[in-house]
Amino acid sequence: MGARSAFNWFLLYMVFLSPCLQLTQCNFTYDREALLVNGQRRILFSGSIHYPRSTPEMWEDLIQKAKDGGLDVIDTYVFWNLHEPSLGNYTFEERYDLVRFIKLVQTAALYVHLCIGPYICAEWNFGGFPVWLKYVPGISFRTNNEPFKAAMQTFTQKLVQLMKDEELFESQGGPIILSQIENEYEHLSKAFGEAGHA
Repeated sequence: MGARSAFNWFLLYMVFLSPCLQLTQCNFTYDREALLVNGQRRILFSGSIHYPRSTPEMWEDLIQKAKDGGLDVIDTYVFWNLHEPSLGNYTFEERYDLVRFIKLVQTAALYVHLCIGPYICAEWNFGGFPVWLKYVPGISFRTNNEPFKAAMQTFTQKLVQLMKDEELFESQGGPIILSQIENEYEHLSKAFGEAGHA
């Protein structure tokens, strides 16, 4: 991991995790070697469970197995193409019930790292982008492109508001300690040149 990447992770933890842990009476700091929770070095172990790749009946057992295996944090992508299969039509039911999944993680006393996307590097069709997105006039994916940014903002705001309404962010007492946009982008931005930077 490069110095810039390590610094970016540090900033994400400080911005999202530090205020959250303080709410649960934790003193959270960073000493260039590790995260410190109440003065003790702490490594939070994370593993991925992609909720739509299993049935809701499997989630509780998968989460418990992750906890039994020593994980502290469940990482999951948000699959835009599943949640907005057609423009403006959202679905968060059954195996797409992200709220239920996150609440099960919370019940297991684990944290959530929510990777909103919009692109997901998870061996998923079209990178998780909804197919309708490619028909938006003038769109250029994953660049500093107004049609792309507008579509991405609409979906992201919808998702973040849903998480807030359900009080799922740590600052609200929920399990989401970290939320990321485009966690797979840094290596790609250089290929786009100027268009890859906002």
